[in-house]
Amino acid sequence: MPAPSPLRIYRLLRARFGPAGWWPGESAFEVCLGAILTQNTAWSNVEKALSALRSRGLLTCERLSRVPPSRLAFLLRPSGTYNVKARRVGAFLRFLETEYGGRVDAMEREDAGALRRKLLTVPGIGPETADVVALYAALKPLFVVDAYTRRILGRLGHLAGDESYDDVQRFLMRRLPRDPALFNDYHAQLVRLGKDFCRVRPRCPGCPLDRVCAKRGV
Repeated sequence: MPAPSPLRIYRLLRARFGPAGWWPGESAFEVCLGAILTQNTAWSNVEKALSALRSRGLLTCERLSRVPPSRLAFLLRPSGTYNVKARRVGAFLRFLETEYGGRVDAMEREDAGALRRKLLTVPGIGPETADVVALYAALKPLFVVDAYTRRILGRLGHLAGDESYDDVQRFLMRRLPRDPALFNDYHAQLVRLGKDFCRVRPRCPGCPLDRVCAKRGV
């Protein structure tokens, strides 16, 4: 059975789940912080850390930059590995101030590829985090690849399993319209499928892709 095209996968998921836009955040700046804080932890823990910053009126680059590193680490404790994350947040804040005057919306005027390359120079920001910031905060057409994406595409028969992050991203972006809204919703659809059906131990009955899935490795 040939693997379904990426666009057909999306249409099947959208037909079942409806619109599923993602990434949580009340502002583009909050989206950036969430992308850094969610590394190696559950989103529920990130929400607690963001809530602590929000309650103190610190969810702006200018205000958060004035918080001493030890204090910032304390506020980020709910997100886990808080000393590491405080350093990464601090590095991002300095980057944002130096490159874009502390304004996330200024990143929207940057070319997508140039923005991604700059983000990857920030300590602690890898490809997935850079693409989350570029797509969800700066509205750039860069597809975010995560563990759900790899698992689902692998089981469908599109991946062998040893592809790099950039290989998987190129595979999708060459087969989809370069539309940030599409990439946003598509990623959200895959996250939902991965949580509800395509788990480590899959629940294939009822899955919207059951009839088109090769079930490789299952």
